[in-house]
Amino acid sequence: MNKNIARQADDVNPVAAVSTVAAVTVNCLVFLLPFLTLITNAGVGLCSFGFLLAAIWCHRQGLPEFRRHLNDIRGVLTAFAAACLFAGLTVLLHDDIYLRSWEKPSRMLLAVTALIAVLACRPSRMALWWGLIGGTVGGACVAGYQRWVLHIDRPGGLMNAITFGDIVLCMGLMCLAGVLDFRGRQRVWPAVGVVAGLIGMLATGTRGGWIAIGFAALLFLKYGHYLRGRFAKGAVALVAVLMVGGYFVPQTGMSERVDQGVSDVRTYFTGGSAFTNVGVRLELWKGAVLLAAHHPWAPSSQEQVKAELGELVAAGTLQPFVLDVEHFHNDALQALVFGGVLGLACWFGTLLLPFLFFLRLLNAHESAPPALVAPALAGLLLVLSYFSFGLTEVIFWSVRGAMFYVLMLFVVMGLCLNAREGAR
Repeated sequence: MNKNIARQADDVNPVAAVSTVAAVTVNCLVFLLPFLTLITNAGVGLCSFGFLLAAIWCHRQGLPEFRRHLNDIRGVLTAFAAACLFAGLTVLLHDDIYLRSWEKPSRMLLAVTALIAVLACRPSRMALWWGLIGGTVGGACVAGYQRWVLHIDRPGGLMNAITFGDIVLCMGLMCLAGVLDFRGRQRVWPAVGVVAGLIGMLATGTRGGWIAIGFAALLFLKYGHYLRGRFAKGAVALVAVLMVGGYFVPQTGMSERVDQGVSDVRTYFTGGSAFTNVGVRLELWKGAVLLAAHHPWAPSSQEQVKAELGELVAAGTLQPFVLDVEHFHNDALQALVFGGVLGLACWFGTLLLPFLFFLRLLNAHESAPPALVAPALAGLLLVLSYFSFGLTEVIFWSVRGAMFYVLMLFVVMGLCLNAREGAR
């Protein structure tokens, strides 16, 4: 009898051990994704590869769960699959568009493995919140040190200052949703993440993030009834107080950046020099509209766009400095110029359909517990933030920025689906 029990234990224990190791691994990946993004060069790439391996490792548990939720996630999957397919077709059909143009869309589609891993191993939501808190604090420390100790005017850690400021703010805003998942005095920790995100953005001097804060305010006005606790409402009010206060503190440089932006716009439209921070963007947007009007449906290569911009410069329609800029400082115009109307639709789908996914979860569960509301609100803030950043910057230009978005998106989607079933 004892021998039979021992034999059964030997048969079961290895499987249980593998499941435990897989669960710990996925929890670590959920934590490390936001934690490493701003303070390392390889963090996002390593987490992407880690989720791929974890999904393969746990495919027996993950694939059935994935298929079971297919009706819920079909729209989001279709959006990223369409973007990947469109990029592949443009490479095949356009001689001047190289294979490397397909790398980013294909990697973004493969990021669905993060969703499979989360559905299979059901990691704790706290791993995400602590990763966001640690990531924003680390990012704020790096940017603050560079700005106020090393006196670097536009610090960006290990990446472009604008991208750094956008991502640290995005993570800080997501911490706002995390307040709902904490209890008692522990709620101070996500509030610290919110403050750190704002400080990090202010240190970089990024102005595009202010639009994201405006959209976030509208979101919380719409879904403020979920903020039942005084502390949660206080955290939202804290954002407004810090932003208003930051304008009147000269060391933040916020008021100077606002005045500079207003002056740049006035100078551009009164016929003055366009070679200013905002003037360059306005001139690029003008050029993008002109190029898109020439070929609204056909994809274009980098060489073709440069040649057409050169013609407009030679004709005196655009200023020569547009030829020295890598992109158009607007995600929608970038997608329209290089992909035509279909490319624009594919890009917009990767924002709209995830937004609708989280919106449906909130609207279908008016009395939902914080376990569902918190990640759903975080997902909405993620999508809204990236849409906002794309109005004045090409946030999807860098592989790191694009992969952070899609990996975080699929992680939060998995946490939402798990929470809806009362998994946690």
